[in-house]
Amino acid sequence: MFIHLLKSKIHRVKVTQAELNYVGSITLDPDLIEAANLLPNEKVQIVNNHNGERFETYVIVGRRGSGEVCLNGAAARRVQVGDILIIMAYAMMTQEEARTFKPTLVFPDENNRVVA
Repeated sequence: MFIHLLKSKIHRVKVTQAELNYVGSITLDPDLIEAANLLPNEKVQIVNNHNGERFETYVIVGRRGSGEVCLNGAAARRVQVGDILIIMAYAMMTQEEARTFKPTLVFPDENNRVVA
């Protein structure tokens, strides 16, 4: 049997942009993507701390070092620039694998920069 477990989490990033007229997704600084062990096009769940919205989309790569967190397409209607988000990805694994698995947790600074 497989279960879904938290794989990656970016905790408290600030929305820098919202682009309604775009195909859809969340554009992230590659520094955030790599630190969180995410992949381009990976499905993520977004939680908006400001309004309680929860939705899913997929990751696309933005500009490195930019701190970019941009919601595109319909997802842009669920955020405002400046909102604080939590971004999570999950993985399916056996219960045996899950017992020892450690998710990747990223806690960026107020400018969406990865801190050690």
